[in-house]
Parts: sequence; C-alpha cells; structure tokens
Amino acid sequence: MKTDELIDLLSRRAEPVDNRIAVRQFAQWLPLAALGSLLMMRTIYGLRPDLPSAAQTGLFWAKLALPACIAIGALIITTRLSRPGAKVGAGWLYIVVPLALVWLGGGFIVGTAAPQDRSLLILGISWRSCPFNILLLSVPGVVATFLAVMSLAPTNLRLAGASAGLLASSIATIAYCFHCPEMSPAFWSIWYVLGMGLVAAIGAALGPRLLRW
Repeated sequence: MKTDELIDLLSRRAEPVDNRIAVRQFAQWLPLAALGSLLMMRTIYGLRPDLPSAAQTGLFWAKLALPACIAIGALIITTRLSRPGAKVGAGWLYIVVPLALVWLGGGFIVGTAAPQDRSLLILGISWRSCPFNILLLSVPGVVATFLAVMSLAPTNLRLAGASAGLLASSIATIAYCFHCPEMSPAFWSIWYVLGMGLVAAIGAALGPRLLRW
C-alpha cells in the first residue's frame, strides 16, 4: 500500500474531535474538589460563629467574589490549556480585574484609616496561618483538577499545572471564607492571594512531572 493510499484510508475513519470533552471532565471533577474543600474546612476549622449575621453584609459577599472570580478565570484558562496548542485567551481578565479592584480597595481603606488601625487591617488576627490553611484545603482540589487535566492533552505543562493549582486554591479559598473572620479587603488582597499563589506555584512545579502524556 502506498503512503497516499494509507493516508486516505486513515482520513476516512477520522472522526471530529468533541470539544466538550474538557467541559465534561471538569464538570465531573470540580464538584468533588469543592465538596472535599468544604468538608475539610468544616471538620478542621469549623464555620465562623457569626456566619448568619456576616452573610447579611455586602462585605462578606465581596470577600467570596474575589476567589469566585479567580476560579472562573482559572477554569477558563485550565480548560483551554488542556487542549494541544491552545492559548490562555481572555480568562486572565477574570483574575486580574478582581485582584486590581481588591488591591485598590484595600489600599484606599488602609490609606484613610487611622495609623493605629492600619496594621490590624493588613494583618488581621490570622495572617500567620491563613495562606497555609488555604494550602491545606486545596489538597482535594489539586488532586481533582490534575486528574481532569491528565485525562486530556495539555502541551504547556508548567502553565497548565499553575492554572490547575490556581483553580484548586480558589475553590479552597471560597470554602475557607465560611470560616475566616477577616473582613478587610487589605487582608484578602495579601494573604488570600498569597495562599492561592502558593498552590499555583506548586502546580507549576508538578505540571511537567504529572501532566506529561
């Protein structure tokens, strides 16, 4: 059989690629990531005692909106990077814009506060543990997101690993918000972001090793 005939025979059996495969994979694994982080938060740390009253404030929902927006952006990026040769696309806007808004809001609040109150606005009462709590709660999400990406075909392994880690940590941060008592945007802009960044860095380190296919 000649080469041209072989190519023609193979092309006849080719079927179009289902672009929804990535969506189905993440739809399967992400609920497990969210459930795992929530169960860990509830078991290890517990809900904040004043959650019912805190949930009635706009500031609490603003706190939730930060990791939720980052999760949307990270999901878009991770889904795209799970396909060969795909670029990041506009998903980064969902990450950069809320971060910029929180940094600006936090800077304004600190700048207009009395000098003796500024350290509390930035450090809160849990700055030493907050990033590492997010790191711990991200473990179920890292497993789930990496399994989702591994079932696909990423080519930029380091960036795919970083975005998968960011996706896992943003989900974990949403869960952590139901425990964390901190209500200062200046606090979130540093310590929440540091926690999510740590997991993204770990994902970037693990990507070339675990996502290779």
